[in-house]
Amino acid sequence: RVGQVIAIRTKVNRAFKTSMEVGIKVTVQDVLTNAEKIVSVAYATYVAKPVGAEKVELKPVQLLFAEDHLEHNLAIERRRTRLGYVQVFQKLMQESNKEGDFSTCEEEGAVSTEHTHVQSTELVLPPHANHHGNTFGGQIMAWMQTVASISASRLCRSHPILKAVNMFKFWGPSFVGDRLVFNAIVNNTFHNSVEVGVRVEAYNCEEWIKDQPRHINSAFLIFNAVDDKGELLTFPRVKP
Repeated sequence: RVGQVIAIRTKVNRAFKTSMEVGIKVTVQDVLTNAEKIVSVAYATYVAKPVGAEKVELKPVQLLFAEDHLEHNLAIERRRTRLGYVQVFQKLMQESNKEGDFSTCEEEGAVSTEHTHVQSTELVLPPHANHHGNTFGGQIMAWMQTVASISASRLCRSHPILKAVNMFKFWGPSFVGDRLVFNAIVNNTFHNSVEVGVRVEAYNCEEWIKDQPRHINSAFLIFNAVDDKGELLTFPRVKP
């Protein structure tokens, strides 16, 4: 919250052939006792920007402490899980396209997901980009969280709280001057939580006129909400 002191610690956990995993831990510090409490933990995958056409090959990281060895081993398991997710979802999508028949929830009181659709357009300005002219990933994530929060709020009629971001992936870059279109919609509810899917498309001036978007980002954001007593609210069932 405003006025609190946070510490952000990052380190490269493991370097693969052309990519690396960076671990990120955010803690909040009590200014009176100096006690720390973990706020968030995340793992980001980076590749080095090539000078020519070939990818940059990375050297292995030097492991100094027991914690380094643990994270080094866990990094390969996280990579396997991440790649496994992609294969599972591709298979599910293929099977769904073949069937061509989607079951819908006909429960009494179910809310149509149509009412949770939110669209927003942002113009990428120089403060939104790094020294290469590419939009900051964190800026895109912030815009995605905004539209996803509005989408979730249309179900809980309260201020939703972001709990997790799943399968956030950069499919391509965007640049200063691009228009970014964000589309968010509730995918499903799970009693005390809701999943909102967000898709981001980029247009330069020519692509905007021709209506030829570039799909640059997608993610699934998980929210819950609490009442005045701090108790979790129950989300209604949805009809897709």
